[in-house]
Amino acid sequence: MTDATPADVAALSYEQARDELVQVVQQLEQGAATLEESLALWERGEALARRCEEWLVGAKERLDAARAAAEGS
Repeated sequence: MTDATPADVAALSYEQARDELVQVVQQLEQGAATLEESLALWERGEALARRCEEWLVGAKERLDAARAAAEGS
């Protein structure tokens, strides 16, 4: 996991957020973290997942707009 703050999640690219999310999941699956650390990882993971979703929704909207423009011409 990076040392970025939750506010920094909004600045991450899709790939950065996805890669960090994979790391968070791996750390949680190891089960070695304390309860407090696990909660912080979970919260970070949720924020990262939301960021990935934002990117995917935006990409879909762009594709839909491009298809609509192509069909309209």
